[in-house]
Amino acid sequence: MRRWFSDDFFDLIVWFSKEKIILGFQLCYDMHGNQRALTWKRPDAYFHQRIDDGEGRPGKHKSTPILIPDGRFDHIAIAAKFQKESLDIEPAISKFVFNILSAYQ
Repeated sequence: MRRWFSDDFFDLIVWFSKEKIILGFQLCYDMHGNQRALTWKRPDAYFHQRIDDGEGRPGKHKSTPILIPDGRFDHIAIAAKFQKESLDIEPAISKFVFNILSAYQ
């Protein structure tokens, strides 16, 4: 099962087990700027990537967006913004995601 939450800056997709345990999530951010995504999966795997939207290929049709490796993840700033913007998300989910973001190394 999955749940999807969205606003102007974030897209959050959370995957759950049948027992409703969070198995992982993908937090896409800066949706109208330099789009990036942090994916977390149990037990403790983090993947930080940039979203290549498939544009910018002169003379060719738009391609399917893909995730490509990205550099530094400013987890402190993103965690703080997420905490501020996630007030409408169920507290157990937003707290879980915030704690994972804060623990990023």
